[in-house]
Amino acid sequence: MDINLIFSLAILIMSVVVHEVCHGYAAYALGDKTASYQGRLTLNPLYHLDLFGSILLPLLLVITKAGFIIGWAKPVPYNVYNLRNQRWGEALVAAAGPASNFLIAFVFGLVIRFGSETLPTSFLELSFTLVLINVVLACFNLVPIPPLDGSKILFAFLPNRLGALRETFEQYGLFLVLIFAFFFWEAITPIISFFVSLFTGLSL
Repeated sequence: MDINLIFSLAILIMSVVVHEVCHGYAAYALGDKTASYQGRLTLNPLYHLDLFGSILLPLLLVITKAGFIIGWAKPVPYNVYNLRNQRWGEALVAAAGPASNFLIAFVFGLVIRFGSETLPTSFLELSFTLVLINVVLACFNLVPIPPLDGSKILFAFLPNRLGALRETFEQYGLFLVLIFAFFFWEAITPIISFFVSLFTGLSL
């Protein structure tokens, strides 16, 4: 396997781990300790990896030369009824994951912007890959399809009477996510390009 692909998969795995841990810490800050009790507030990938989302799907995308890599870890558990803010708590927990990916992308974007003349080219290329993967993760997870974070943020703005509609979408969520990933991915590529350019000053 190409060394760049190995680095990309490693960055993807650690990025989804950070994403999930931030969900757990957000829930903890809002009053729910479920993730802590289950040992999920750790950056050790072994506690977070999902066989399909963290390993098989990324490898399938690499093998089929899909042109992009996505994945996810096992969702960090939390009890929405323990959250102090019942109206917006779930949305805040959901937003913490993509926010962490945007923050990582922003920091390494600054590294690229201010270190382009002093840092080794190999490190700058690795930083760009890190920015790209984290922007992709953030944008993908903000798509409002269950079980992605964007759906929980969207549902927080919808009236409670639409709870049945939410249950229906969640029932077929994973199937809808896969359809989106394989057939409608290009819908968010302009957004991804915008944020990559914004953070790094470079274009895809």
